Amino acid sequence: MEFVRVKIVVHGDVQGVGFRYFACAQAGRLNLKGYVRNLPNYCVETEVEGLKDDVEAYIESLRQGPPLSQVTKMEVSSQTYSNEFTDFHIRH
Repeated sequence: MEFVRVKIVVHGDVQGVGFRYFACAQAGRLNLKGYVRNLPNYCVETEVEGLKDDVEAYIESLRQGPPLSQVTKMEVSSQTYSNEFTDFHIRH
């Protein structure tokens, strides 16, 4: 089992469309830990840790997003796995 951590910045119509709640639900379904938050530049940032296959499934679900969103670009960067998160939550 390989554990990984990624940081993702999602661009497009992703604020005001339930994207953070969608990300939170997907992370819960996949047993991932981390956070999601809106950025001032109208993007959404999320950082997650978990099993590699689950993180990859999370990334793919974010590419689709909730029904009212439109993802135009995603920046995915690998981070050092640290097991620092105890849950997944929305940061305000």
